Parts: sequence; C-alpha cells; structure tokens
Amino acid sequence: DRRYVDLIRRFSESEVNQLKKLYLSLAAQSRSNGEYIIASAFQAYYGIHGALGSRLFDLVTQLRKDQRMTYRDFVTAKAKYEKGFPDEVEEFMFKLLDLNGDDLADREEVEAVILSMLETVLGPKDAVTGDGLPDSSVQAFLKPVRWTEDQGKLLMTPQEFHRWCKLVPSAKKFLTNILHSPGTVIRGRQVPQFLIPPKLDNQNIILRREHAWHIAGKLQPQECEDWMLLYHSSVNGASFNTFLKSVRYVSKGCTILVIKDKEGCIYGGYASQPWEKHSEFYGDMKCFLFTLYPEAAIHRPSGSNSNLQWCAINYTSPNIPNGIGFGGQIHHFGLFIHSAFDRGSTYPSVTFNSPALSSQAAITPDVIECWGIVVKGGEEGDKGVAVGPKGTILERFKEERNMLNLVGIANASHN
Repeated sequence: DRRYVDLIRRFSESEVNQLKKLYLSLAAQSRSNGEYIIASAFQAYYGIHGALGSRLFDLVTQLRKDQRMTYRDFVTAKAKYEKGFPDEVEEFMFKLLDLNGDDLADREEVEAVILSMLETVLGPKDAVTGDGLPDSSVQAFLKPVRWTEDQGKLLMTPQEFHRWCKLVPSAKKFLTNILHSPGTVIRGRQVPQFLIPPKLDNQNIILRREHAWHIAGKLQPQECEDWMLLYHSSVNGASFNTFLKSVRYVSKGCTILVIKDKEGCIYGGYASQPWEKHSEFYGDMKCFLFTLYPEAAIHRPSGSNSNLQWCAINYTSPNIPNGIGFGGQIHHFGLFIHSAFDRGSTYPSVTFNSPALSSQAAITPDVIECWGIVVKGGEEGDKGVAVGPKGTILERFKEERNMLNLVGIANASHN
C-alpha cells in the first residue's frame, strides 16, 4: 500500500539490499524456511533480551502476537525508527516502556526497562541488583522522574518521558539506537574502559561503570572508549597544586571531575578545557554538570551566560576565589571546590539550569577524582590525554601494565 511504499522510499537502493540480506539471514536462523523471523533470533541479533526484548519484538510485529516477523514488519520498523521524524521515534521509544501493553508506563515498567538497558551495556553478571549492581544505582535513574499518580499507580506521561530523556541522555541514546545493527559502535551502549594506576585499589574508586555509561550519554563515541584516572585525593592528597600537576597531561583535552561529599552525595562536572589558571570564567558549551547519587541527571548549558568553567590559584583579591568550579557566579557557583580541597559549595545555577548538586549548599569533599578522556590518534585538534611522545602518562601506564601482565595480575588495575 501507499504508506508502505512511502516508508521504503526512505532507504536508498543499497540500504534496501542490506535490509533484505539481514532479514534473510535472521529468517534462516529462525528455521522458518526463510518466511519469517522468530523472537529468539531477533533478540539474539540485537542483544536485547528479557521484558524489553519481548516488547521490542511485539512492537516490530505490530502487536499481532503470532511470533512471526515478516519482511514488511522489519522494513516498516526500521524506516520509522532509523529514518523517521523525531515524533515518530519518540512515540516508538515511549511505547517500549509500556511492557504490558496497557498504554501506560508505570514505575515498575520503567524500572524493568532501566534494568534491561543496564544488563545490555554492563553485561548480565554486572547488572544483578544487590550483587554487581547496587539497587541505589537503579533508583538513581528513577529519581529525576516527576511521576503522575493515578488510581494508586505512579505513571510516566509522554511529556515527562521527553523531559527525563534530557536528564538521562544515555537512556535516550540507548532507546534511539536499539534497532541499529551490531558490529559497529552502537551509540547508547558504550561504557568507557577504566584505566587505573596499579597503586590504587579499585575498591576506593567512586566512579562505577553505570555512572560512566550515564555520563557518556552526553559525549561523542570517540570520547567513550578509555578514561584514565589522573588524580585521586586518597592517593595524591587533597592538594590543589598536586591536582593541577596530575592533570597537566591533558593539555589538549577534557576531564571529568567526580566528588563524593561527607553527606554521601556523588556529583561533578565535565570540563571541556584544560584546568589552567584564569582570573575569570572560561570554557565552552561542551561543559556540563551531573549528579550520580542519590539522583542521576545531567545538566547541560542553558546558554544564559558563559560562566562555564573556573580555575584560579594564588590570587589575593576576594573577588577571585582560588579553586576550581563550574557555572553560576563568583561566590555563588553551580559547583566550587576551594583550593584547600577541604570545602566547597553548590548552588542552583542558571548557567546549566541545575539545582544544587548536594543536599547541602556548603559541601565537605570526602573523595575527589579526576578522569582524563583518552582520544586516540593524536591529530591536531584532538581532545584527550596526550598519547604521542614517549614518557607521557599513558606510555608510563602501559609500561606498568606490561609488568603486571608478566606476573598475571594486570586485571587488578583494570576495571
């Protein structure tokens, strides 16, 4: 029919040929004489199992419940999902949350979808709540939702889903790219590899893999491969000078500052520019603030001002506070750590449209970490840890890892 013809026209001739080849391959694995695709073959190929995998198969097969995916089903779903208008894609994404098909997305369903996403990106072993995955991590992704109560149920509306996707872009990336073929980098499923110096026990690391997936939702694919721990206050000491020395290798690049305060809250900021001495705000619109616990949310620049990044040292003027920070105004930062590294503050910030990141405006850091983003290639304009000449921090780290490999304990420093 005309609607189907319009949908298939969204693909080029070569893309249609690739779709046919993929469909025939999956149909052959379905033992259906090439007539249709069954759920297990479809779910195994796309790597989506459990309740979310079942719901995805049902939506692609247009809720017929006959457990048979035709070529027409396959092309229609791919056309709407990969070539569709934004409202088509978002409608499909929201329907994925409605696991029982009652046209509602309640809290239990949203939680199950989050668990399915984490199981896909972390692996089944690391996505078991209470074991590899703390229940608090799952609840953190639910906390930003403004639930609507109806007949004793907590529901997420389509409008609230749209808002939640802005606060948790990793979830939006995952759902947006759920039908993209494996074999290439699938946006929304990248979890950066942690490069941790051998002298640091992994148990002392604040940043968890689900946290990294959350932060990576705002970054480009090449920024989501390797993150190197450059500074940890329990090892390097709570010293501003030591911090600046530790991150000087990121001369062209980006860092992720993570703080756990005495209240137990975990939050931080993404710095798109090197931490260098300035007497005023600097940075660009790639900076953002984030929270990890008890709420997982990302707060991107609003464009209301350019007060993005702050780094001042050895100034004597009270109008130039010494320390590092993001957003807001002088003495009223979105996030600020004093140069003594023993105190700081967080206030609501119009720079990022962000609330205070902790439960208290005045914060006392318990642990401070700084991660450098490793971007491979070394071309001019690359952002990331310096990877070129012999003797950089990355080269020395590789030498340490080679020594560990010889004695079989390399995994002790690789999370």
